[in-house]
Amino acid sequence: MKLMPCADSALLVEMADMDGVLALYSHLDEDLPDGVIDMVPAATTLLITIDRTVTDVERLSREVSGVSVGTHHRATTGEVEIPVVYDGEDLSEVARLTGLDERGVIEAHTGTVWTVAFCGFAPGFGYMVGGDGRLQVPRRDNPRTKVPPGSVALAGEFASVYPRESPGGWQLIGRTSLEVWDIDREPPALLVPGTVVRFVEAMP
Repeated sequence: MKLMPCADSALLVEMADMDGVLALYSHLDEDLPDGVIDMVPAATTLLITIDRTVTDVERLSREVSGVSVGTHHRATTGEVEIPVVYDGEDLSEVARLTGLDERGVIEAHTGTVWTVAFCGFAPGFGYMVGGDGRLQVPRRDNPRTKVPPGSVALAGEFASVYPRESPGGWQLIGRTSLEVWDIDREPPALLVPGTVVRFVEAMP
């Protein structure tokens, strides 16, 4: 664990791996230190923002450094079922890369539970981990300039749903009508860190 103050209102905690970040996030989320107003997990870091009228970075650093995360369980923040029509442009390519047929890709994707580890890239874009290890595939060599909203995609060890039309280099395996980002909803993001996700096959 490496602690790096960010000015006088935030602390960046660097961990050895994503599991360490998620364990620390889970621990702090269940017993939030006084003065913490926001936490943003990423692949190997956790950014913690504070209210300086309540605490300071030095005090928070002492509290965080005393946390043992080795065996701490990962807390969840709810469960979401995502219906997917598996007709993505890259479904056949994912099948080729994994050595599965297209039906095998679908069964692997729906047959395991995923968990949102962190969010990034675009508002509402949740990086999900914990799926079937056979589905680890590289990003496309040539990213698309436009990926339709609702596209369900894979890249590396991650799965995600594109919340809006945007460029993207992930492998597209399907689409969902579920809105994962809605500014009129509170919170706007459906897929927040800790959310358990189950993909379910839907008919076109």
